[in-house]
Amino acid sequence: MHGNSVPDTYVYVTEEGVTRHYADGSVDALAWEDVVEVRVAGDTGADVLYILLDHEGQGCVVPRSATDATFLARLRYLPDFDLDRLTAAVDAVSDPYVVVWRSPEPPSALPDLEYD
Repeated sequence: MHGNSVPDTYVYVTEEGVTRHYADGSVDALAWEDVVEVRVAGDTGADVLYILLDHEGQGCVVPRSATDATFLARLRYLPDFDLDRLTAAVDAVSDPYVVVWRSPEPPSALPDLEYD
């Protein structure tokens, strides 16, 4: 009996964020509200990678082969996101990566707290 093989990765896009499940059981996830940078990079497997990062440099790496129109549509909701810039970066994937979007607002600083 021949069944479909299990893909190496699953990507789920919701209104809250993006989650990538790997075949080994590990998971990368990032809430849209925490995304401060989007990068595009080439992969040794000839796929294009979308790299979403938060202000601490943690993030979620999403292969283009694991995305659909929902992912790209959701990227467009990031403030001042330029889909043409993304398309140009994908067409001319370079090494190591190209930053295609940064948050127009820097992360807010933590308030100075006084302790008794």
